Amino acid sequence: MADTTAKPNDVWAPYAPTKDAPWDLRRAAHLRRRADFAATWEELQRDVQDGPQAAIDRLLAGKARARGVPENFQEVAGVLADTADEPGRLKAWWFYRMLFGPDPLTDRLTLLWHNHFATSIEKVDRAAMRQQNQVLRQHCRAPFGELLRAVLHDPAVLIWLDAPANRKGHPNENLARELMELFTLGIGHYTEKDVKEAARCLTGWAIAENQFREDDARHDAGEKTVLCKTGKWKGDDLVTMLLEHPATSRRLAWRICQAFMGEKAAGETELNGLANGLRQRDLNIGWAVEMVLRSRLFFADVNIGTRVVGPVEFVVSSARMLELFEQPPSTLLLADWSARLGQNLFTPPNVGGWAGGRDWLSTQALIGRGNFAAALVGGKLTRAGEPTDPSALARRHGRGRDLDDLLGFFCELLHGTPPATQWHDRLTKALGAGAKLTPEVARRAAALVLASPEAQLA
Repeated sequence: MADTTAKPNDVWAPYAPTKDAPWDLRRAAHLRRRADFAATWEELQRDVQDGPQAAIDRLLAGKARARGVPENFQEVAGVLADTADEPGRLKAWWFYRMLFGPDPLTDRLTLLWHNHFATSIEKVDRAAMRQQNQVLRQHCRAPFGELLRAVLHDPAVLIWLDAPANRKGHPNENLARELMELFTLGIGHYTEKDVKEAARCLTGWAIAENQFREDDARHDAGEKTVLCKTGKWKGDDLVTMLLEHPATSRRLAWRICQAFMGEKAAGETELNGLANGLRQRDLNIGWAVEMVLRSRLFFADVNIGTRVVGPVEFVVSSARMLELFEQPPSTLLLADWSARLGQNLFTPPNVGGWAGGRDWLSTQALIGRGNFAAALVGGKLTRAGEPTDPSALARRHGRGRDLDDLLGFFCELLHGTPPATQWHDRLTKALGAGAKLTPEVARRAAALVLASPEAQLA
């Protein structure tokens, strides 16, 4: 039987540097690749010098980025959102926020909830999708009940799951099913009878003038029995019952660990400990995220380099690590490349969202990542079309004296460690025997590092 009594502090004890787990470039890079979209060399050096608590504090406060945040960021982001007259531009707006915004952790959490409450622009109009993104952004660290109620009272999910068609005498089960299966309890914690009765609870939920409203004339006011509780339940009563069910805290713990922990890094004891802490704290998302990021487990070897990087992370992180801020890539093209690699924002594949993990790493996707890296360093994603100068970036930080040092610089920028012998030999072989450090070779070297198998794990 699973241990459900463990206290969070037992299984999520706070990290403190030790001889076996020192605070170093490797752990600083790990933190920024999981809770940010990677870091610049300057940011990594600052994080190493200031220590783990200061580095985590900056991420939680939305002050982690030392470079690349325009003074007029909020103004430009607002203009991009307001002028997003087609889906591609709405995606470009979000990529602009992820690449240049001061608060990357909020965007990571917004991406998490976009996947959890998977809603698609193929059925929901652009304005409603933008509004949903703002709702997710606003409540991404709130108690989960606040986030869930805000999402359920927002037009996007209601339209996506046909809530307005659910009325007395003609129940539509779409919203009820996904609310129980995906948003809260998870499979195995409810019955088909519960779904049917939950749909009756939700009758009368409608949209008028782009706002949520309850239509009493369309609501089934009779008694319903949901999860062994009987009453004349309405929609908000149902939501309260689901929030109070222990399976919801367990699913929430799983979702947060899916976002921040590597494959198999958090087992049943860890998930149950986090779920228990969530139940004790009104399902407070912000508390759980901070607990994970400050934990010894988060910085343990078992959790470093064990999580597959998703397409959005890969695309944005590559641009940030190369410090492409002065002549940045087109965010329209970044969004397009992410879609080609399997993650098309505002268009999840189904109501379950993107599966993630190893599903990202098909042979075609890996070839695509290599093509993206080559296009990025080759300047093909910028208006000017001028190739980047990775050698200049390395020299600015006192590195890149020769080809080996350049390869070391980019591997350390990515993983916080020099390349292992096998990785180094594979890179130098791909560059060709006797390769000299020219601008073209430097670009190829940077692209090879970004596209290497090692780079796909954070």
